[in-house]
Amino acid sequence: MPTHRQPSLRATTGARPGVQEAEAILVEHYPRLVRLAYLTLPPSLGRHRRVLAAHATVQRALPRTPRGGAGGEQQGGVEGAAYRWVRHRILRGALRWRWWRGGGLPLVVGLRLFPTAGGAEELALDQALSSASAPARAAFALGVLEGLRDSDVRELLLQCQVADPGAALRTAQRLRESGGGRAEALLRAAEFDPCAVQTRPSDLLRRRQRSRTAAAGGVLALLAAGVAAVDLSARDAGAPVTAHAGAPGQMALARALDVDLLQRAPHDAWTDTARLDFSVWPARGERTADRALLRRALDAWAAPGASVRVSATADTVRTGPAAPARLLYAGAVDDAVVVLFHDGARVVRYAEPRSGAGAPALDFARTDDADVTTAASIVLGRTKDGARHLLAPWIAEAAVRDLLEPGGAARALAVADGGVTAAVPSPGTGAACASWPALQLRSSQQIVEDHAFLVTDLGDLAPVHLTHTPPPGKDAPARQPREATGGSALASWARSACLLGALRGAGVRSVNDWTYAHQQLPDDAGRAAWVCTRAETWRGRGRVLVQFQSPAGGPESAGSVVARVDDTAACSRFGQHVLAGAHWRSPSGKWFLLAAGSRGVSRITAAGTVAADERGTTLAVPVPQGSPVRLSARLASGGTLAPLAATDDD
Repeated sequence: MPTHRQPSLRATTGARPGVQEAEAILVEHYPRLVRLAYLTLPPSLGRHRRVLAAHATVQRALPRTPRGGAGGEQQGGVEGAAYRWVRHRILRGALRWRWWRGGGLPLVVGLRLFPTAGGAEELALDQALSSASAPARAAFALGVLEGLRDSDVRELLLQCQVADPGAALRTAQRLRESGGGRAEALLRAAEFDPCAVQTRPSDLLRRRQRSRTAAAGGVLALLAAGVAAVDLSARDAGAPVTAHAGAPGQMALARALDVDLLQRAPHDAWTDTARLDFSVWPARGERTADRALLRRALDAWAAPGASVRVSATADTVRTGPAAPARLLYAGAVDDAVVVLFHDGARVVRYAEPRSGAGAPALDFARTDDADVTTAASIVLGRTKDGARHLLAPWIAEAAVRDLLEPGGAARALAVADGGVTAAVPSPGTGAACASWPALQLRSSQQIVEDHAFLVTDLGDLAPVHLTHTPPPGKDAPARQPREATGGSALASWARSACLLGALRGAGVRSVNDWTYAHQQLPDDAGRAAWVCTRAETWRGRGRVLVQFQSPAGGPESAGSVVARVDDTAACSRFGQHVLAGAHWRSPSGKWFLLAAGSRGVSRITAAGTVAADERGTTLAVPVPQGSPVRLSARLASGGTLAPLAATDDD
């Protein structure tokens, strides 16, 4: 067996936390850690035993002795050393499950537990995972769900004494490719969520023969190490049941559901802090003292019944509160009564009908690392007239601007004393994209001088921050994104706004429109722009659309999308070099291959049907219509650059 260099345990998995810190991490990140254990454990256990084993594996990660980092600085975030230590301990336990021979599983009397069945894609992935080794499943989950680099996954597997992490990584890559770019969405589906399980009775006749004293309908008893207690409140048969942590978690849940422990920021907290986000929003609305309403909202958050409509922004966990949350709002909004909570990483919206019949709704939105712009507003509710927003306390002015009319003036938006806006029309999509309303907000001069910015509603609770990066100046350093309120920014967004419709409900945090190159077109056809529109999601992944904007389209017409890439660093500060190409027909009827690179490109080469090589950041060469051509570029730094993936239309 080859000898592997063992990296430092402290460097790759973090320092050992204290018991209290480890418990806090387990409670806060319990669903994601149980999912990691569930994916790593052997499928041969069966779904029922694998659910129980996943919960047992995670809860056994709690240190038994109080040595370590207790009392020190908390590092409970997913990047913290304490979280890495807990994750390593869970992963090692899941990989070694066969050594335990299945012992120590919690006892479940009369019920079989299993995650909700998914569709054909989830089933295909589950079958593929079943044929993979445990290290390969672990590598797949660590890369897709935890976002670890291959080098970090390799070191973590080595620490767990995996003999051949390279083989595990290769299999994980094949699993990722088999998902067709949807690996993360599939892994986060209910099919692989052992914290949202369905229940069915076991063999009723055999149970009756074994014990006449068993409670009718089956009573769930989870024993051994305080393993997850499953909430069996009144629900429809077969409805998902949310599993919570054991005794420590139940104590934390009890505190989280205590109305008296809800956090409320002082109304002037935002005026004296260097951190402007949801943590300094005061509690607003006329029903912040309505204990019955707040209790209903917390109960629905902790255990939504079958009648509650639940939705979540992409990649946002739907778990109940782990600690007392911050109250942001409680009051009537149009035909609903709305309560907003913030738990440090999410905004949770509870809404119930103001009068008459109707189902309550529960919405989750990820908001970790929000700032002065991305925590500037939250959507309280939507009607046919549009969306009402709750503005941050630091917003001094609000107006509505149509992005498709860059020369038009923004019109003032009425805002009530409590920060609730009048209805803002919803943006159109596709053929109906005749206008695109955006909120133009201005921060108070108490925190920043002359700061205006744009946000727009893409269907999530948190509106999306819009920015613009102007074209590179001659012999000037690289430009940085800036607020999209200036003339050139508004002109650029007039041609990009209707592309935003494709990002609805995708968990987008901000979108930047970067004009990375201009090109003088052949046949004296004018000057075209190459624009990379990059959407940043709350989960850290990016999606880019590259447009070729011909001057023939007019100042408000959308450009042609010539490249589209998901999960990429392109067009960000971590991917500043860009190359894209497109076939273009001149006004005289001739076809050309056009290409443009960002400021770091020194030469562009075309090969295939035609061969061309031009110095600079642009290329234009005559080609037969639809002819295949391969592009590449040389960087001024000496490296090479491949083009972004072209769309089918190109």
